Amino acid sequence: MRIELEKRPQASKLYGFVSPLLALLLTLLAGAIMFAILGKDPIEALDAFFLEPLLEVWSLHELAVKAAPLIMIGVGLAVCYRSNNWNIGAEGQFTIGAITGSILPILFTEWHSPMVLPLMLIMGAIGGALFAAIPALLKAHFNTNEILTSLMLVYIAQLFLDWLIRGAWRNPQGFNFPESVPFAPEATLPAIWEESGRAHWAFVFAIVAAILVWFMLKYTLRGFEIVVLGQSERAGRFAGFSSKKMIWFSFLFSGTLAGLAGISEVSGSIGHLQPAISPGYGFTAIIVAFLGRLNPLGIVASGLVLALTYLGGEAAQLSLGVSDKVTRVFQGLLLFFVLSCDTLIYYKIRIIWSRVRGGVA
Repeated sequence: MRIELEKRPQASKLYGFVSPLLALLLTLLAGAIMFAILGKDPIEALDAFFLEPLLEVWSLHELAVKAAPLIMIGVGLAVCYRSNNWNIGAEGQFTIGAITGSILPILFTEWHSPMVLPLMLIMGAIGGALFAAIPALLKAHFNTNEILTSLMLVYIAQLFLDWLIRGAWRNPQGFNFPESVPFAPEATLPAIWEESGRAHWAFVFAIVAAILVWFMLKYTLRGFEIVVLGQSERAGRFAGFSSKKMIWFSFLFSGTLAGLAGISEVSGSIGHLQPAISPGYGFTAIIVAFLGRLNPLGIVASGLVLALTYLGGEAAQLSLGVSDKVTRVFQGLLLFFVLSCDTLIYYKIRIIWSRVRGGVA
């Protein structure tokens, strides 16, 4: 017996819909097996991981807080990936956006104005775009692999943040802790409903970005250009589209949203700069983008699912005493099963039974 993959005449619409659901189901099954190996009751563990975080109002606010950067970054990455440009460095663009957006509240602490927060958001978005311009430049004009360059720049951004916070930007009144001065109220992103939780306006930004990008991809010439060049660069050239311009557009666009997510996270959730400002949002957003089928509206749903894994991981640490690495395992399993199940969209599985002839198989 052997198993073969037979290419379908055309992509299966049924499996295009079923694939993410099947991937989630397989992830839950693999997670149950993992918890059983760890000596935990699988039902109790999955309940703690996926259901307990949804039972309290404050948990829903935390879900929105964690989903906001995932959705915002994932929407930007979807534009890149649909245009066949592989930005893997959103984590670095997120970090640089947080740094550039924090210049005003850290270096100009005496400036108290309603303009501070809007300028911070603009500067954060510009910082992320400029950092994304580096791999765009290298690919468009030097034919460099953007996967490697964008990924390597993540470590430069993280080390630059660490150097700043332990050096020039360290709070002199912070008892030698590596963190910046706390942001003034004028530099803090306000909560949506201050009475019930700390979910802030970054979640609104993320939803608006998803809706606008969905509209762009579906109804505008730019969206058509993204789709055509992503499917066939040669066909795009015949249509008069420039692949180099698309490289610049997609990287700058995704970098802008990643930078905006970075300064929103620092201003809304943390309130100051510190060496670690992200649990890996930029990398997890890659899973979010693919789980959402590179559709901005689907990314909203997948962003909430992945945000739930962060909350569930924290709940499981407290109630079950498992490692925080369980969260990364779940996210890795989900990406693995998403990519594996997507094979069914383009291929059929055939089982071929070999017959024995003359005593020889």
